[in-house]
Amino acid sequence: MEFTWVTHEKTTPFYARRTFEINKKVRQATAWVCGLGQFVFYLNGRKISDHELDPGWTDYNKIIEYVEFDVTDCLKNGENAAGFEVGNGWFIMDDSVGYTFKFPEFMPLNPNSYKPFGKSLVLGYYIEIIYDDGSKTIIKSDGSEKVTDHEITMSNVYGSEVMDGALRKEGFSKAGFEDSDWRGAALVKADDAPKGKLISQINPPIKVIKSYNGKHLHDANEKAIYDLGQNISGILEITVSGKPGDEINIYPAEKLDENGDADQMAKGWMLIDTRISVILGAKQQTFRQKFTYFAGRYLGVELPEGAAVVSIKADAVTSAWKKAGTFTCDSEPYNRIYDMVEKAVEANMVSVHTDCPTIERFAWQEPNHLMGAAIMYMKDGNDLWRKFFMDMRAGQHMETDCFKDLAGDDFYPGDGLIPAQAPCYIPNVLPVPGMGSFYDIIPWGSSIILGVRWHYLFYGDKSVIEENYDAGMRYFEHLKSKMTKEGFICHGLGDWGNPDEEYARENIETAFIYADAVALREFAEVLERPDEALELAEFAEKLKENYNERLLVKDADGKYCYMSYEHKDEGIVTTQAVEALPLYFRMVPEEAVEDVVAAFRKTLTDKGAFASGEVGMPYIIQTAAAYGMNDLIAEFILKPEHPSYYAFVLDGETTLGEYWEKNPRSHCHDMMGHIIEWYYSGIAGMEIVEPGFKKVRIRPWMPEGMNEFHCEHETPYGVICVDGKRRNGRFEYSYTVPKGVSVVD
Repeated sequence: MEFTWVTHEKTTPFYARRTFEINKKVRQATAWVCGLGQFVFYLNGRKISDHELDPGWTDYNKIIEYVEFDVTDCLKNGENAAGFEVGNGWFIMDDSVGYTFKFPEFMPLNPNSYKPFGKSLVLGYYIEIIYDDGSKTIIKSDGSEKVTDHEITMSNVYGSEVMDGALRKEGFSKAGFEDSDWRGAALVKADDAPKGKLISQINPPIKVIKSYNGKHLHDANEKAIYDLGQNISGILEITVSGKPGDEINIYPAEKLDENGDADQMAKGWMLIDTRISVILGAKQQTFRQKFTYFAGRYLGVELPEGAAVVSIKADAVTSAWKKAGTFTCDSEPYNRIYDMVEKAVEANMVSVHTDCPTIERFAWQEPNHLMGAAIMYMKDGNDLWRKFFMDMRAGQHMETDCFKDLAGDDFYPGDGLIPAQAPCYIPNVLPVPGMGSFYDIIPWGSSIILGVRWHYLFYGDKSVIEENYDAGMRYFEHLKSKMTKEGFICHGLGDWGNPDEEYARENIETAFIYADAVALREFAEVLERPDEALELAEFAEKLKENYNERLLVKDADGKYCYMSYEHKDEGIVTTQAVEALPLYFRMVPEEAVEDVVAAFRKTLTDKGAFASGEVGMPYIIQTAAAYGMNDLIAEFILKPEHPSYYAFVLDGETTLGEYWEKNPRSHCHDMMGHIIEWYYSGIAGMEIVEPGFKKVRIRPWMPEGMNEFHCEHETPYGVICVDGKRRNGRFEYSYTVPKGVSVVD
């Protein structure tokens, strides 16, 4: 598919329309449309599809997604009209109003700022109409369109929009609309045209999953405060009355301050001053966001004298609208934790996997494998993850890719590098003194390997390996070039988010290159590349031997354990992640396993809680489950104080917080939601033995305080159901599996 791009020659949103005649009976009509950065498409006054915020976010210099629509039933005999609305998104970021991301002061000044992808917003489309007689008509963007400025005069990718009701063009996408004061569209010159390869949108479209009506709580600081009841990524819709020209400002927030006002201050960061402004063009109008989404639970509405809110609601939006699994039980704390994590996942899936909807809204890659199983149990991740992998491949560095350092000199991050964000719109490539790189981080880039492995395990389709193997191998070669003389990787963030700031970089990051080598060896075997499989196996074995030689030690009682290399001169210092990762990745020599398991258990019982960041957490939970410590997991996640999942519930949170603390910087991060994997694999006991769930183990376990549960997961073969009940102190478990799935011991 190729488009002729047209534009209104501005960097602010615009309307476009054109008319065409149909004088035959239509058999089939298909439209392919793309407006950059975001678009809405109409035919004959009707919005086409239930999509929001098309197309998906990409590196528009590499890849651009268009969207295909079946429009057969939208056409009529006689004059037809096509209408389009086009807004900014990331294609040309507008930060003239409201919050835009800024790096914190502890990081070096970033010399590599955001760069627009074009000189103006653009539109391209191609409509094929096939008639009953076999003939066809093509309607495509060609400069015959008419364009005008949009009622949304400013749209910020972080949620702010300015809407002027006086500029609204009611009925603009209908035939017969008066457009004599509109101007002709301009053709985009070849040198200014979008550079990316055009492909059909592969990620599930963003859709509304639930609408939340705002409940008026009180007035504070001259604002009317509304509560949606749920922290969401949402599209605001508000109906207001007043005088034409009145401006109403809405301030979304994740929390309220001590005075009950919408609190936009992110702890330890800055003011997230998102503002949605609507200007009345009549005595009463309804306004709805079009090209961006806000984030939060509360809405502070600032009204001029005489103006009033008639109604206010928000539509929660996500790309993760298709469920793959459910878990319910008779324990409210467990249900609340599950719902809290699921809502955080939904809010962070908007064609990319964001870290949070408020502060950064970046496509950080590490949860795409660390949270891979947890999310894929809950949600259909097949197409979503293929989009994530595509973005990683598009962002992978060539040897010649160059940035600037603080001195203004050229900086080459290295061939094969997968950036920590993909797409990456504001590259911060310079390592932070004393902390490591936020751009080149092995648990982040390894999503191109370990995320692919999770996808293959869940869906059993080896094409995902075929598509990503070469990229994974290139990234692996990049990692090998970063190894120290002692055979370690140590240039990233280690166990990022660790509450004790015990990052154990050498231990953690080196375990990941081992895991990468093992996964790539498995991929090579699937692809029948025996020489590469052997080479990868030999590398992994040598790395494991060196890892154990340097890090596996004996304590004062003569028992094996792993020490944190960062404390090598202080005696044996360890952490939960330091012990868990080599156990999980099967790096521990057979004769030392029992001792290391005991050392791992001691790190848990000494703390009486999980003490880990997002990188170590999934491996700590799964290792604890594998070695008979489910009781500790259940105890820790229900503790009333942090670190604990249930502590967030008791804090009143409806989505998972970023770090283990009350009032975290972000109140909607899914990066620590690994516990959901345990709900399915630990409580329901579903374990993948063969990719695609062709073979499974089912070993349920019921925690104290729970007397009944029901769990379902939809595999490529159908739904697996597991039920558990406790009757008079005895456990009763049952399961059903679809045809094609076998249960093994």
